[in-house]
Amino acid sequence: MGSTRLPGTPRLLRALNDRAALELLLARGPLTRAQLGELTGLSKVTASQLVERLEERGLVTRVGEQAGGRGPNAQLYAVRPASAYVVGVDITADRVVAACADITGAVTGQVEMSTKDTDDPVGVVHEAVVQAASNAHAQLASVRRVVLGTPGLVDPGSGDITFAFNLPRWHRGLLAALREDLHTPVVFENDVNLAACAEAEYGAAAGVDDFVLVWADVGVGLAIVLGGRLHHGSSGAAGEIGYLPVPGVPVNRDQSRRSQPPFGQLAGAAALRTVAREHGFRGSSAADAIRAAIAAGTAGGAALDEIARRLALGVASTCVVLDPPLVVLAGEVGQAGGSALAERVQHEVAAITLVSPKVVVTQLEEEPVLRGALLVALDAVRDEVFGSTVG
Repeated sequence: MGSTRLPGTPRLLRALNDRAALELLLARGPLTRAQLGELTGLSKVTASQLVERLEERGLVTRVGEQAGGRGPNAQLYAVRPASAYVVGVDITADRVVAACADITGAVTGQVEMSTKDTDDPVGVVHEAVVQAASNAHAQLASVRRVVLGTPGLVDPGSGDITFAFNLPRWHRGLLAALREDLHTPVVFENDVNLAACAEAEYGAAAGVDDFVLVWADVGVGLAIVLGGRLHHGSSGAAGEIGYLPVPGVPVNRDQSRRSQPPFGQLAGAAALRTVAREHGFRGSSAADAIRAAIAAGTAGGAALDEIARRLALGVASTCVVLDPPLVVLAGEVGQAGGSALAERVQHEVAAITLVSPKVVVTQLEEEPVLRGALLVALDAVRDEVFGSTVG
């Protein structure tokens, strides 16, 4: 009988140990060799060899000594921040925000630019990415991935934008142009999906495997997370609830008028601002008007009830199909409504369907799409960098 031992098993084990050590250093570091050995269950010799290997590869670096310690084990090691960088980009109808983070996740450069008067989206994104990297003191060559959050549909097959009604100059072929321009992997992802990634990592959905995030803003969108994974659908259109046919809004079969989706007409920011105004609450935006209704106490109740009733139609339609335990309200309107709106939506959904998910407000107030873009980029780059430590 020949040996059944798999060739390359020691190499695979080394790679797994390296990955475990790097993840520990990110989560817990800086650590000594002895501490790394204890936390990974490796012998002192193996832990020392591992640290030397990672130091040679430029992935870890010495950052001082443990107080009172002696010998090589007392040296403290951490992941070397400059071993790789990523850039996250949030694109809206009137601005681009780009942030550059090192491999530890620390954001070291950020830039915001207007897109209102440009016919050159590649140029604007290029400039934003280059400036963010420059502000982070990172060479463009060390930026291993750029993730762009965009409104509209992203084709799961090609990765290109197939439809974004409020970004008419974004089109097929843009992805290839940006990749060629920046000489680095560039990935598009729907903005609401990225907000859900950030919510799952840092916000109200942390530790929840199944949830939906409702983005109530200028338009209404939804991200679906099942089993801890984003559900995109076959054409990337999963969660486009703005197009949900709803009572009280005519069904529109004219594809050229896609920019007026039925549920969007009922529960988008413009419609909700009108509802607030009809109840005597004014503001320069729907979010301002909703905040005014909340500040009015019981006098604002009727306005919030009607806004919740409208949003609940979309939430109920989704939840009666997916039956998630949790719904997160996000976007300008969701944020402005806070728990007062979330509780009303929860009550209304339970009243009109068989399901009664918990409805909560987002816990991420600052740049959720950008944070999600950085998170997705970092996950991919850590897989690449941490997974290739043994040559």
